[in-house]
Amino acid sequence: MSLQLTLKALADPIRREILNLLKGGRLSAGEISEHFPVTAASISRHLSVLKDADLIRDQREGKYIYYELNASVLEEVMLWITDLKGVSGDEKNDG
Repeated sequence: MSLQLTLKALADPIRREILNLLKGGRLSAGEISEHFPVTAASISRHLSVLKDADLIRDQREGKYIYYELNASVLEEVMLWITDLKGVSGDEKNDG
């Protein structure tokens, strides 16, 4: 996992909303696009960034590509944040 790619992907509100949509199950790019007032090309770019960060997976079925959440990367980020929070708390107690 590249933490830098993951955090960059999570920095954008549209990408975070796409992840929220995918919590409910896999969706096609068209189904995802219906939820946003931006072009299909823009959604495609957001999906590409999320895929590069390994936050989502895609699977082609006929003429459609379906996207689903890759929760394992999110779990790694949560573990990193939890660890960081723990270190930060320990330093506070030492000072």
